[in-house]
Amino acid sequence: MSKQGNVAIAPADGRLGVLIPGMGAVATTFIAGVEAVKQGLGEPIGSLTQLGTIRLGKRTEGRTPLIKDFVPLTPLHCLSFGTWDIFEDNALEAALNAKVLDTPLLEQVKEPLSAIKPMKAVFDHDYVKRITGPNVKSGSSKMELAEALMEDIREFKRRNGCTRLVMIWCGSTEVFHKPGAVHQSVASFEAGLGNNDPEIAPSQIYAYAALKLGVPYANGAPNLTTDVPAMLELARENQVPICGKDFKTGQTYMKTLLAPGFKARMLGVRGWFSTNILGNRDGEVLEDPGSFKTKEETKLSVLEQILQPDLYPRLYKDLYHAVRINYYPPRGDAKEGWDNIDIFGWLGYPMQIKIDFLCRDSILAAPLVLDLVLFLDLAQRAGLKGIQEWLSFYFKGPMTAPGLYPEHDIFIQLMKLKNTLRWMQGEDLITHLGLEYYD
Repeated sequence: MSKQGNVAIAPADGRLGVLIPGMGAVATTFIAGVEAVKQGLGEPIGSLTQLGTIRLGKRTEGRTPLIKDFVPLTPLHCLSFGTWDIFEDNALEAALNAKVLDTPLLEQVKEPLSAIKPMKAVFDHDYVKRITGPNVKSGSSKMELAEALMEDIREFKRRNGCTRLVMIWCGSTEVFHKPGAVHQSVASFEAGLGNNDPEIAPSQIYAYAALKLGVPYANGAPNLTTDVPAMLELARENQVPICGKDFKTGQTYMKTLLAPGFKARMLGVRGWFSTNILGNRDGEVLEDPGSFKTKEETKLSVLEQILQPDLYPRLYKDLYHAVRINYYPPRGDAKEGWDNIDIFGWLGYPMQIKIDFLCRDSILAAPLVLDLVLFLDLAQRAGLKGIQEWLSFYFKGPMTAPGLYPEHDIFIQLMKLKNTLRWMQGEDLITHLGLEYYD
């Protein structure tokens, strides 16, 4: 343990185990991508931890190291992967089924992928209605399922010789879910696990198992999961960092780029219509109205938080914002997000912007998974606990302290992330004031 900044950061020694509920397109693209990068078969494009730099001190000092050289992050060759899934396919088979990465590339990493076989998953058809699979745990109670997950975690850590673990949810979107009485404390949640309370979702059983064992948890879906008092209490008690929710990849990523620009220039927005077509498992799950409602909540909240209609009623009070998602099997993981934006400027004169983003959902998500795994591990080694708001950069619906509105502006989020790294290492925070250059 060394302390050169504001916190003591333990070294990234040994292996870091990456535990992933859900071995679909995102998880397999992430795992196969890491293996490809390790073999020199590709570049980690989109990863801030691998390619990003950070400015230190004044602009005239010329200090801009790579982030991975500035803070002690776990090297890629020290990662081990473990998954749970309702299907029995190994990681190679699952990646081939997902049809995101080309078969010749997968053939070159088939050995490590074939060795990753999913553990039996905790699954409840009431929470994900459109898919089902055979590789599912059984138990007399949800507490028994949680204990089985904890045994999986312990066994994975022992078998792979890991010194540390991180869990990141890459599974399906669950049906819309509000906090209930069972979520208000650790005691009530544990009683609910024993009583098979229907208000406890599978993702919350995974999160509980992780936090009980001191494993950092990131929520890559819009599920309620850790956004309840019981999980926040457990994270604080066990000194565990958590973050979420819902990876910010395609259409919402574009919104967090454009909306801050409109507000910065005081341009009004009358309407923003967004529609998506995609054909992967995520698209199939979102055909269910309950799961779509969960996704819709995080996608709709972004514009209101960025544009602040209460502060700027002339510009944004009557904004009409709609989001649609349609399952379209021929497109597979190559999602198309189409936006029509009606804006207005000087004297109220109207203008329009059209966006047609032909993106690849899992290609955009994979580097986010990598960054979150490495940064959450860093946070734990730095002694940080509870909600890690500095990781909001990666999410559609960032977690915040109760009663605090989330910051959605991606540029402010990035500044917060980098200033947190500077703070950890005892460097001056960057304000961009710049007056000292002109004295």
